[in-house]
Amino acid sequence: NETKVMYFILLGFPTTGEQQLLLFSALLLAYLLTLLENFLIILIIRNNHSLQKPMYFFLGNLSFLEIWYVSVIEPKMIIDVLSHNKRISFQGCMTQLHFFVTFICTEYVLLAVMAYDRFVAICKPLRYPLIMKNRFCAQLIAGCWMCGLSTSTIKLSFIARLSFCDVAKINHFFCDISPLLNISCSDPSLAELVDFTLALLVIMVPLCTVVASYICILFTVLKIPSSQGRQKAFSTCSSHLAVVILFYSTTLFTYAHPKLMYTYRANKLLSVLYTVVVPLLNPLIYCLRNKEVRLAIRKTLTCRR
Repeated sequence: NETKVMYFILLGFPTTGEQQLLLFSALLLAYLLTLLENFLIILIIRNNHSLQKPMYFFLGNLSFLEIWYVSVIEPKMIIDVLSHNKRISFQGCMTQLHFFVTFICTEYVLLAVMAYDRFVAICKPLRYPLIMKNRFCAQLIAGCWMCGLSTSTIKLSFIARLSFCDVAKINHFFCDISPLLNISCSDPSLAELVDFTLALLVIMVPLCTVVASYICILFTVLKIPSSQGRQKAFSTCSSHLAVVILFYSTTLFTYAHPKLMYTYRANKLLSVLYTVVVPLLNPLIYCLRNKEVRLAIRKTLTCRR
């Protein structure tokens, strides 16, 4: 029964008529707000001289990344909520998967780079301007994208070789690795092993970098004699730490062992968290918890008036 599949059917969320309209409105609003928030952050950083620092350079790149990250998943998901034709072509599915994995892996590494930036700023403040030069920051960003792109290319080269039976139904709202492995008619063990190994590397190496950086930051901050100095030091990295906790906590279990996690129905809800909710909250966290960003927004709005 193995054949070359021309398209997949995304089952998405089983909902009634009223629930469909409510879900459509909520997802559309979340998508538009996410785009608006991230475009606003990029605009604020570009137009304010006080934010021309490595920390905000990385933040601008994170916002740029998340614009593409949500745009790969959410438009198709929003259309499918009201549509009876939930088809996605084989090439379209592989393309969506390729870009999604590229962006999610890039974000893992970028969050680790941002943690390293905070480590240098707090633990080695005198050497910070010498270490975090513009060229080095640009090289770090390029390294993040290269890591995400190479990881995605390797994973896709194994998944695209799998055979699928007749018209394959994907019990998800987008083309993700775990549902594709589950509906394969051929033996997916090699693809699953490659996926698990790369996921472990891409998740654990950045996570260890983040943890090591914040342990060093914690010891350095505790040595500061004044409580005001400690509070100021913590405030510079509290936004990033909140984003890291949100992103890693919602993706770690899914991509550390995708096939095991996929056996639970909660996987769809967990996927909604890291594809819709977390990108929506990230800009708000940076705007609400970062004093410099709040001041820059206020200044920009005042100038506009």
